[in-house]
Amino acid sequence: MRKFIGLGLLLGMFAVSAFAQEMATAPKAEIFGGYQYTRFDGGTNANGWNGAVTGNLNNWFGIAGDFSGAYKSQNGVSFNNYTYTFGPVVSYRHNETFTPFAHFLAGGYRASASFSGVSGSTNGFAMMFGGGVDVKATRHVGVRAIQFDWLSLHSNGNSDNNNMRISTGLLLRY
Repeated sequence: MRKFIGLGLLLGMFAVSAFAQEMATAPKAEIFGGYQYTRFDGGTNANGWNGAVTGNLNNWFGIAGDFSGAYKSQNGVSFNNYTYTFGPVVSYRHNETFTPFAHFLAGGYRASASFSGVSGSTNGFAMMFGGGVDVKATRHVGVRAIQFDWLSLHSNGNSDNNNMRISTGLLLRY
C-alpha cells in the first residue's frame, strides 16, 4: 500500500510541474454522475450508481476520485458493494466532440450482505483499470457514453479478479 501512495505522490509532483509549463485547453474540473452495472466473479449482477471528480492538470493528464455503490437483492439476501478509488487519468483531446480516456484507480471497498436480520461485512483493497468516451453536448455539459472498468478486489487473503463495471451518465465541466 505504501508503494501505491508513493507512486501517487510522485505522479502528482510531475503533474504539477507539467501544469505550470503548459496552458491547458481542457476543463479544470469534471464531475461525473450516473448509472453503473457491475458483474462480480461468480455471476452476481448488480446495479447502482457511479460518481467521479477529476482535476485536469493539463490537456491530457488528470487525477480522479471515483466512488460507486452496487446493490443486489435475491432470495432474501441483500448485497451492497461500495468502492472508493483514486488515480491518474489520461485523455486524448484532439477532437472537440469526443474525448476518449483511460485510467488506473486504486483504493478500497466495503462489501456487506444481510439475510433475515443477520449481516456481515468486509473491507479491502480495490483496483480498477479501464476507460471510456465522453461526448460533448455543450461547453459545460457532456455525456459519458460509456465507461468500462476491470475491477479487482482483495480482502482477508482472498482475491476476486474477474469483475467488470460499465457506467454511463452526465458529465459537468468547469
